[in-house]
Amino acid sequence: MSDASIAELLMALAGVFAARRMRWYVFGAQAVVAYGRPRLTADVDVMVDAGGTKAAELARVLSGAGFALRFPLSTERDEDPRLLPLVHTASSIPVDLVIAAPGLDQELLERAVSIDLGGALVPVVSAADLVALKVLAGRRKDLEDVRGVLLEQGPRLDLARTRALIRAFAAATENPGLVARLERLVRAARAPRRG
Repeated sequence: MSDASIAELLMALAGVFAARRMRWYVFGAQAVVAYGRPRLTADVDVMVDAGGTKAAELARVLSGAGFALRFPLSTERDEDPRLLPLVHTASSIPVDLVIAAPGLDQELLERAVSIDLGGALVPVVSAADLVALKVLAGRRKDLEDVRGVLLEQGPRLDLARTRALIRAFAAATENPGLVARLERLVRAARAPRRG
């Protein structure tokens, strides 16, 4: 994915969300890149506060801005889907758009910061929140991302915020190992490198 393609995609999203007064942010691998760690990725991850707009309506609005569903939305459940699997038709870049839920998602939206991604100034999940989300996901590539963000952000990272969020995740998921996972990653990032 080129920076120009990413910028075009993000500006298209920004236009739709601004017109509808929807708060949003970029997370995932593009956020890792924003905080200083090069990373290969095949998609763009976005969280949006749809403000009560149903998923199907949001998909319709986004189709007018150059986005298409990668596959039909499920209609089997009574619940409105929280994930819109999109593709930016001009660049063929997949976009996973997550519709924010009440509570924690709203807090993360409040703490998003504006960062230039490939020439587009867009809201990005805060570094502290990104680290917590990546620790929660727990896949090998997520933990490598955490290490990279910890190394690049160093003392600028609000570790108190990250720790508080991890404790909340640990309680909600009944997984106390999340706290230990974060602390191992913090220690490893602070350890002197052997050269």
